[in-house]
Amino acid sequence: MKVCLLAAFVAAGVLAVPLARANGDPASDYLLSQSTFIPFDAKVSDEQAEQLNGVVAEAKKQGFTIRVALIASELDLGAVPSLWRKPQTYARFLGQELFFVYKGRLLTVMPNGYGVSRGGKPLRDAQRAVDALPKPGDGGAALAAAATRAVQRLAAQAGARVAIPKPSSGDGATSDRIIIAAIVGGMVLLLFAGLAARRLLTRR
Repeated sequence: MKVCLLAAFVAAGVLAVPLARANGDPASDYLLSQSTFIPFDAKVSDEQAEQLNGVVAEAKKQGFTIRVALIASELDLGAVPSLWRKPQTYARFLGQELFFVYKGRLLTVMPNGYGVSRGGKPLRDAQRAVDALPKPGDGGAALAAAATRAVQRLAAQAGARVAIPKPSSGDGATSDRIIIAAIVGGMVLLLFAGLAARRLLTRR
C-alpha cells in the first residue's frame, strides 16, 4: 500500500513539474504560492528582502493584497525575453499566467519602470501612481527599494497606510554569539580548574 502511495505521489510530481514550468517564466511559478519574486542572482540583501516582504504582508493585513515581481535582467524573464524593459506589458502577461490561481493586483519592477495589473488587465490609476515615482534603476538593491516604495504608494492610494518596516539590525544574532562564546569560555575555565584540582589531589 505504501509503495503504491509513493508511486502515486512521484507520478503526480512528475506531471506537475512540466505543467508548472511549461511557460518558462520564473516569476509566474514563484508567485503561484508566494507574494514576491526576487531573483536569486539579483544580489538583494536579506534586509531589503525582509523589508519588501514585510511591507507586502502589512498591506495584506490592511486589506490590500498585492504580489510583486522584481526583474533585474533579461534572464529573469525565462522564455519571454522580449518583454525585457516593458514592465507594463509584462505585468499584464504575468497576470494572465496566474489568472486561474491568483486574480489580484500585481506589481512588476524593472530598472526602467513599473507595471501594475489585475487579472491580466491594466490598472490605470495605479499605473499613474507608480509612474510618478523615480525610475528604479539598475541592480537588485535599487529594484527592491523601489518595489517597497511602490507597494506603500499603491496601498496609500487604496486607503491603507503602510509603514515600511525597519530591517533587522542583527543585534539579536550578535547577542546570541556573545552568550554562546561566554558559555564556552566558562566551560573551558571549569575544565582547566577541574584538571588543576585533580593534579593537586594526585600529588597529595
